[in-house]
This record gives sequence, C-alpha cells and structure tokens, in this order.
Amino acid sequence: MPDPAVPPTPPVPLAALLAREDLGLRQIAGPSDPSAVIHWAHTSEMADPYPYLLGGELLLTAGVHIPEAAGSGTYFDDYVSRIVAAGGAALGFGLAPVHDTVPRALVAACDTYELPLLEVPPRTTFSGVARAVWQLMAQARHAELRRVTEAQQSLAAAASRPNPVPSVLRQLAQRLGGRAVLFGPDGAELASAGRPAQHVARKALVELAQVVRPSGPGTPTAATHVTAGTHLAAYSLGAGHGFVLGVAVPGREAGDHTIASVAAVLLSLLTGEHQSGSGAARASALVRLLLGASAEDVAPLLGAGEWIVVHARPDPPTAPDPVAASALGAALGSPLVDVARDVVRVLLPAEREPGPQPGWTLGVSAVAGPAQWAVADAQAGRALARARATRAELVRYGARPALADLVAEEDAEAHARSLLAPLAAPLPETLRTWLSLHGSWDRTAVALDVHRNTVRQRIAKCAALLEADLDDPDVRMELWFALRRP
Repeated sequence: MPDPAVPPTPPVPLAALLAREDLGLRQIAGPSDPSAVIHWAHTSEMADPYPYLLGGELLLTAGVHIPEAAGSGTYFDDYVSRIVAAGGAALGFGLAPVHDTVPRALVAACDTYELPLLEVPPRTTFSGVARAVWQLMAQARHAELRRVTEAQQSLAAAASRPNPVPSVLRQLAQRLGGRAVLFGPDGAELASAGRPAQHVARKALVELAQVVRPSGPGTPTAATHVTAGTHLAAYSLGAGHGFVLGVAVPGREAGDHTIASVAAVLLSLLTGEHQSGSGAARASALVRLLLGASAEDVAPLLGAGEWIVVHARPDPPTAPDPVAASALGAALGSPLVDVARDVVRVLLPAEREPGPQPGWTLGVSAVAGPAQWAVADAQAGRALARARATRAELVRYGARPALADLVAEEDAEAHARSLLAPLAAPLPETLRTWLSLHGSWDRTAVALDVHRNTVRQRIAKCAALLEADLDDPDVRMELWFALRRP
C-alpha cells in the first residue's frame, strides 16, 4: 500500500470521529484499532475510486454505484480491495435514499480486507461528516501548536540555567516522554536524560547518530528509524564539531520533530561554545581590550589574521532586532555581532566572503588586519550608505590602487586636514556622500537619513566655508581626494 500523500495537518483518530454523538456513526466491520487515523474525508460514487484517492481518506458513499446483482459476484471484493490499494483509511456507507441497510457482502469484504466500515445514519449528511473531520483537525492543530509553544519556552528557560546542556536534555525527554542523549564527536554518550531505552534501541540510536555525524558533502542533518517499537531520531548539531542529539520515544506524536529541532538548535549553540572555546576566547579578547591591550594583541584569540567588517540595515529600515542580528551573523559565518541604534556590524574572517542576505542591505569593507579595524569600519559604513542610496543589496568598498596611493600617507593626511579644517561635523560626511553620489540630492538624503533640503543647506554651507565652487570638477576631485582619508 502506498504511503498517503497526507496534508501538513494533524490526523484525526477514527475513534474521535466515532465518539461524536451528533454524527451517530457506527463501525460495523473491519478492525477496531485505537491508533487508526484519517487525514481527510472524500465523497465518491465511482465504482472504482482508486484513481481519485490520495491515501488516508475516509471515503463516503451512498452506494449509488452498486449494481443490483452485486451481492452474488466479486463486485464488493473488487471495490474494497481497490480502496485499500489506494491507501484509503476507512469507508463510510450512508443509509438512504438508495439503501436501507449496508449490504452484507460489503460488510464481509471490509472484514476480509481489514478496512474499517462505518454506518452513516440517514440524519447525518456527508458534508456534516466532512465538517466534523475538519473541526477535529483544527482542534488537534491548536493543541499541537500550544504543546510546541510551551515546549519551546521550557527549553529556552532550560538553556539559560547554570548547567544548560543537562537541563535541555531533561526538558526534552520530559516533553517527548522518552529519552534524549547527547553524543560526542567520537560517538561516546556524553549526557542523557529520561526513561532508559531497550538495549536494541540504544544500539540502533548509536548507529543512527553515526549516519548524521558530518563526514563530507551530502551528509544528512537528521535521520529517523523505528526499531523494537521505539521511534528513533538523530540530529547533527552543526557541521563543524560532530556533536549529535539522539531521541528515543515509544510513540511519535505530532509536533515531536519541531520540539526536538528546537532542542537541537539550542544544544548546537551550547556545544559549539564548549567545543571551540570561542565564547571564552571572545570574552578574553573583550577584557584585554578594556584593560588596554591593542587590537593586534587580542586578534589571535579570535582565530584569524585578516578580517572584513560588514555594516547591515534591515529592509525596510527599522531598529535592528537582536535576534535577527544574531541570525544575520550566523548566516555570514561569525558570532562577532554588534547591534547599534540603526545598524548591525559584523566582524568576520576574510576568507568568509559575504553575500547578499534576504531582508538586509549590506556594506562590506576591504580586507584589513587588526590595526586597520577602525578604517575598515568606516569603509563598511560608506559602502552601506552607497548601497542604500543606489538600492543595491550589497556594495563592497572599492580598495583597488588609485592615484592617492602615489602620495605619502602623512602628506595626504596633512593636506586633507588643512583643506577640510573649516568644516565641522556633519558637513564632511555630507559632502563626501554627496560627491560619491554624483551630486544627487535625493540619494544623498536617503544615504544619510535626512531631508533633501537639509542636504542642500549643508552643501551650500560647505561651499561657503571652503570658498569653493563645488560645480568645478577640479575642486570636486581635490575635495574627494581629501575626504577619502579616514
């Protein structure tokens, strides 16, 4: 029998439908299995309903298709066998207006093929049965969402406790009614919680954990298996360190995978910190900076020599959300994230080339060593401003050799200070942005988050203080040369 192509909604226990007094349904044939479920209700009067079934249905019929001499031949056997072959879950037969009773041959066929047969009384319409199925589905969905939400909250609370890994495992085992195990990179059981599993299930769980442990491209991140009546699942906790979460439960319920996935994400964060020591290294780097160490001294603690700074703003522009900022850092491949008033800054190793991120506008600096972090930060800010002004997803700071490289750094800085001395903040940044956007008032206003009239006023003030004609290309070139200095 093919697996039903069931919808993404919780199934309805057949027993729950039979318990509805308003329907008056009665099972008269087939096995009475408390675990039997249906995924939807479908009405058909076709003699061969197979082509019209997807699997998992309660098929409803009034017997219009039944010929008069059907009881003496193989009609009902053929009919029921086709329903079973299509994956039908149960058959509902409506009394009146065609038949006063359910044909005996149909009852016998359903018993033979172990298909539950329900008698639908004359007062109950097929649409009423279908409505009851959807009502029960909605109730089950609501209960599932509530269960998942409560589990998420309890798992998050467990992750914040002093011993987070054992706490998360205990909470997961309690919520699933089974056992939760954390396997180390070498396959050893590091921690566990919940009811002990049978020996054969424990052995199978160890083997399943090996399936998802990172071993190269194409390794699955999750796997499931059933052995000795126990449902097993294994989840890889990140591609870098080899920790695996294993779960063994006596019966799998709706929402179990979602709950286990939340626990896997939390344990991935916790074990990632434990394995790499990155959390301690970042804390140590911060303390050393606060105590006066240079960026070059603390950079080795972060694990790379050259870096890139990324500035990001949400689309549409809003105050960055810390959770979304952390997710952005994870997507870019770095936990070094700073959430400011209107921008998220990410420091990441140079080998992790950033790409466009949905929902964000990015500005990317040139590659820089620790001594140039401040310069790279300014470059990323300028790249972000240009990206926003030009409505680009990502703009990289142009770091190719230029004429400015022919002038000694100290001479260039001295000339820039002298030329721009009359300008006080925010005039230099406004002038630099305006020149970079070819004198566009509107795009400069967007890049600086100010009104276009404010841009006009600032540029006019720059022209007056510098006593320069900003429409002159030579003047613009000299100013641009000076404004490029950090």
